[in-house]
Amino acid sequence: MIHASPNPPSAPLVEAQNLCKYFPVRARFFGKSRHLLKAVDGVSFAIEKGETFGLVGESGCGKTTVGRTLVRLYEPTAGAIRYDGQDISHLNRAALLPFRRRAQMIFQDPYASLDPRMTVGDIIAEPLRVQNLYPGKARDARARELLALVGLKPDHINRYPHEFSGGQRQRIGLARALAGNPEFIVCDEPISALDVSIQAQVVNMLEALQDQFGLTYLFVSHDLTMVRHISRRVAVMYLGAIVELAPVAVLYKHMQHPYTQALLSAAPVADPRRAAQAARIPLQGDVPTPIDPPPGCLFRGRCPKAVPRCAQERPALRDLGGGHLCACHLLE
Repeated sequence: MIHASPNPPSAPLVEAQNLCKYFPVRARFFGKSRHLLKAVDGVSFAIEKGETFGLVGESGCGKTTVGRTLVRLYEPTAGAIRYDGQDISHLNRAALLPFRRRAQMIFQDPYASLDPRMTVGDIIAEPLRVQNLYPGKARDARARELLALVGLKPDHINRYPHEFSGGQRQRIGLARALAGNPEFIVCDEPISALDVSIQAQVVNMLEALQDQFGLTYLFVSHDLTMVRHISRRVAVMYLGAIVELAPVAVLYKHMQHPYTQALLSAAPVADPRRAAQAARIPLQGDVPTPIDPPPGCLFRGRCPKAVPRCAQERPALRDLGGGHLCACHLLE
């Protein structure tokens, strides 16, 4: 069972320690699993209370898997997850129930994450029912309160998900996440399926709710501009591993890893004159398979600066000072 811990204000709320999540790859026609897909392989970081921690990288790098493993939707293969000082890596279902109230998730697809057979009121009230909160008519009143909190009308409570736009559905998902008064929310690309004008509204709402309730976010996204706007620190993932981590101002101005440099060079620039002057760093080759990752540096096959050592030894995250970590042999 999760209990409040007497941590000082600066203590991390969430910690991943050498976190790994592997998925068995099954052969066709009911064959036995002979390989493992290493979606997350040795990831470590800490998120402080009240912080927004950004997690970026190409599609398939393991960002979503990290988020789902942190809130125990996936069972970690190895490593540890600490929440408010307690190890929750292998708690059983009953012991996890109090944790579920404190940590929630907003899913990427607002169309697939809501049950089309349930009314909006039932969707929002479902966490309250599971946690046995707000019994009777108080549960319905709480659902109406949450709808108003995320900018929807309380009388929407009896409608179904198909009656709403994508932005409204994402607000419903946010209301569901807020139902049990959580402290930590994993935002798994919450704006990627929305129009640009709606994206700003959702992000502004997330920031306002964070200020109002003291929420802590893991913000997973491939939108580097939005991550820069909302995050305090950012980690860059490549093929299941973190290759660079720094405060947002440091990362975007003094990125050190060749992958981070290439990733940020591909971000769109609003000013046409600056965009014409920006130097793009094209990457050659394909992303290696996470089923059989290469030895040494995972990025070496696409890195324009690779040296022979990169093929022999996997670089560890090195502290460059000021909370800036980078995994690259060229910095040693």
